[in-house]
Amino acid sequence: MNYLLIAINAKYIHSNLGIYCLKAYADQELEGCKPRISIGEYTINHSRQWILADIYEKNPDVVGFSCYIWNIEYVTCLLQDLPKILPNTRIWLGGPEVSYNGPELLRKFPQVTGIMIGEGEEAFAGLIRHYQQETAEKGKEETGFENIPGIVYRLPQSLGGEIRMNPGLPPMDLNRLPFPYKDLKKEAFAHRILYYESSRGCPYSCSYCLSSIERTVRFRDLDLVKQELQFFLDRKVDQVKFVDRTFNCRKSHALEIWSYILEHDNGVTNFHFEIAADCLNEEAVALLEKMRPGLIQLEIGIQSTNPETITAIRRTMDLEKVERMVAKVRAGRNIHQHLDLIAGLPFEGFERFCHSFDQVYRMKPDQLQLGFLKVLKGSYMEEQKETYDLLAGELPPYEVLSTRWLSFQDVLKLKQIEEMVEIYYNSGQFAQTIEYLETLFSRPIQLFEALAHWYKSQNLSEIGHSRQARYEIVFQWIKTQFPQETERVRDTLTVDLYLRENAKSRPVFARDLSKWRDPFRRFYQTEQKTWQFLKGYEGFDSKQLANMTHIEVLSDETAFLFDYKNRDPLSHNASMFAICLPG
Repeated sequence: MNYLLIAINAKYIHSNLGIYCLKAYADQELEGCKPRISIGEYTINHSRQWILADIYEKNPDVVGFSCYIWNIEYVTCLLQDLPKILPNTRIWLGGPEVSYNGPELLRKFPQVTGIMIGEGEEAFAGLIRHYQQETAEKGKEETGFENIPGIVYRLPQSLGGEIRMNPGLPPMDLNRLPFPYKDLKKEAFAHRILYYESSRGCPYSCSYCLSSIERTVRFRDLDLVKQELQFFLDRKVDQVKFVDRTFNCRKSHALEIWSYILEHDNGVTNFHFEIAADCLNEEAVALLEKMRPGLIQLEIGIQSTNPETITAIRRTMDLEKVERMVAKVRAGRNIHQHLDLIAGLPFEGFERFCHSFDQVYRMKPDQLQLGFLKVLKGSYMEEQKETYDLLAGELPPYEVLSTRWLSFQDVLKLKQIEEMVEIYYNSGQFAQTIEYLETLFSRPIQLFEALAHWYKSQNLSEIGHSRQARYEIVFQWIKTQFPQETERVRDTLTVDLYLRENAKSRPVFARDLSKWRDPFRRFYQTEQKTWQFLKGYEGFDSKQLANMTHIEVLSDETAFLFDYKNRDPLSHNASMFAICLPG
């Protein structure tokens, strides 16, 4: 029989660890019967017709869909048509989006045979055992599912079509899992993010998170982890993202992995970790300071700085220590830090959320993720909806609409602010300008609120602006709202633009540099002889140097040279030097 595991990812660069784990475990456990298991990875940007055609050509006897919040609507659309083209193919679902309402989904989708609940490795292997014996034992399909733990299934109509739920499985011993990528060819993961887990479970019980349901944390043996990390390092994978819910909850485990990555750095691979900053200590910070810039990045979920909110969502957090540790890591200037906030949590209205935003913003993260509460099926937060007067969308991603403390109008305002934060802060393309604009407002969120108001008043939202247009929008806003700041912001915008790219077309706000052409030419002629600034460009003549780099003269007639061959590994900005131009 042919088995097809299907992942529909949000983007091409993503991969689906779950289906790779299912295949690797089944291949290992069922080596004697050699099941034919293949993987189909698609994205939500593929047309449904193309995916259906590809599944049809693979002609599976059993197909399993990996279901998440971002793809469940897409999957359910495919479920409508798949039985029409492959009427004899059995359909199974698995993943967090179907693990907590299995019977309901089977009643809604009669074409689905069953659902794997929670960790699916053993359940999937059990299904294959069942199907492999099906042809040898008549009636096995109708009566054999009761012996497979961890599934919800429907009996055939000939037996009444009853929906049954089998007992769950105990937590998986991670050391029993084979490495899921060992047979993957290098070209299969080129320029993609590979996901990896060195632990499962979470020690915390955050009310909005499904990881809180299973609080048993299990760790993979460190010898195995090191062997598998070396696989990534040897193949120079672009990025490995650890999916451990709180990677550093066991300090010794985190330190040993970080030490291995430091000692075996290949100069290319980036590793991403989700951590609790208040679990860091001085030893960990000292180790992180030694990392190559860009070797690792840290995602830190703060969610709120309101103590009442933190208590209500069943988190524990030492905010003062978080601030201290984030500052220590930032001081090393070698690690990208991504801090998260969630709007719509209990006891946090608009103004109190703005206070949380300001506090986290002042920690100067490389990115500040302003997210919105998602009321996930099976979470404790879902149980508390009436207590908090919590209204959320009926369809994925089940995002908050309002709470007792936050109106829908407030949510809309925060959505507009989020868009501005993404464009003008998280992109890293406006760092000089944003740093200066902050000084014009009494608190950080007011800057982004003012930008959001400008976008709305000028009907600029929901339009796909080019990068250069984004710079010009800010310039027009400043000319209108802060005319006295026009020249200063003209300079910061110009620097921001040329730090990121050697733009050949001048933006509307940039100064005319025609009077500087001769000094520029003489500078490059001198540089061709002395290589004072452009070391590494030897062998290029002065005209080539002028084409490969850029010189900008600001309002006070100071000149800066932008070197695009040598970029900052964290910001990806060009190197920039103040220079004296020949008279």
